[in-house]
Amino acid sequence: MPARVRSPYGLAVRCSRALLSPWARFALLVAVLAAAGAAVLTWQPQRLLTHGLHPRAYGATEIVVFAVAYGLCTVAFVPRPLLNAAAGALYGIHAGLPAAIAGTVLGAGIAFLLGRFLGRDALRPFLRGRLALSLDHQLGRHGFRSTLALRLFPGVPFAAANYVAAISRVRLLPFLTATAVGSAANTAAYVVAGSRAASPTSPVFLLALGFLGVTGVAAAAVARRGRGGGAAVASGSAEPAPGVSGSDRRASPPAGSA
Repeated sequence: MPARVRSPYGLAVRCSRALLSPWARFALLVAVLAAAGAAVLTWQPQRLLTHGLHPRAYGATEIVVFAVAYGLCTVAFVPRPLLNAAAGALYGIHAGLPAAIAGTVLGAGIAFLLGRFLGRDALRPFLRGRLALSLDHQLGRHGFRSTLALRLFPGVPFAAANYVAAISRVRLLPFLTATAVGSAANTAAYVVAGSRAASPTSPVFLLALGFLGVTGVAAAAVARRGRGGGAAVASGSAEPAPGVSGSDRRASPPAGSA
């Protein structure tokens, strides 16, 4: 009986399947994010606050380049407040705010696509528990409204919301639209504060800081109330039904005993 000859095409198919498997793509996602984080630590993007990309150049090209750099930095987990303040300090309110919002949407879109194509298939089987499944259902059914709520709540990290949405069933367009709308107010406050950082006693600067302080306190209050409500529900589940005492439950005979 002649020996079987293995086809090189079969080996190529198996290798391609292994490389395109969910966990291989997830490993690639981790490697990309780790490389981006290392690049940020080496480059130190906080220099944008003092030097900018091209000092004294305020044309449209400069603002577009800043918006692209903003988006890439958010993918690498650079804090958005730092970038928003840099936009205001470098370009003022009128040019800095559009650049910051454009960079926010761009960064959210890049992170969403990375998470959707490289990490979703590997992580979706781990969506368990009532909270995770409920969030996934809300994002899939009410994509714009749910994403808007995540953006308006200042206690939710920007990068975490991007990758959570990528794993869920939310579509890209409602996600990006809600990101632009929901991030506008908080972004504007940081841009205004950055544009007036040279005069910290000005009413505009103090108003921006006041807005950020109020939203931060509100976020902390809502988070604490949510934890308290969850504990109350958990403890209340062990309480007897209204109008039924423990003695009544003990006295009632089991079904079928009559």
